[in-house]
Amino acid sequence: MDIKLSQCFIAVDDHDAALGFYRDALGLEVRNDIGFEGMRWVTLGSTAQPEVEVVLEPPVADPGATDADRQAAAELLAKGLLRAVNFRTPDCDATFEKIRATGADVLQEPMDQPYGVRDCAFRDPAGNMVRFAQPRA
Repeated sequence: MDIKLSQCFIAVDDHDAALGFYRDALGLEVRNDIGFEGMRWVTLGSTAQPEVEVVLEPPVADPGATDADRQAAAELLAKGLLRAVNFRTPDCDATFEKIRATGADVLQEPMDQPYGVRDCAFRDPAGNMVRFAQPRA
């Protein structure tokens, strides 16, 4: 079987604030920005992986969702419990310094992990954890 990752979805409550992180701090390029039924989806990607897209979506992307469902999703998002995304980088420390310099919310400074990577972590403006890992040789 030949399968590849195409897209991953990250729930955000403010697309413009999220763009400040994913586009401006991380350097991802905006590939699409679509509004539909009062919602918005923004697709971004790295020039190093043109076949993979990160999609910023509403916390509940179902127009038929109940108010209770929307409230529950908003509460989970506020706690940082909905999504996380991991990126790979050739230099964790340099990546960390570059992102920290933008004022991003630091969760973890670079450290060696027992599972074979050096990584660091930030929270995006919606509260999602975003990790950057450098494989150790």
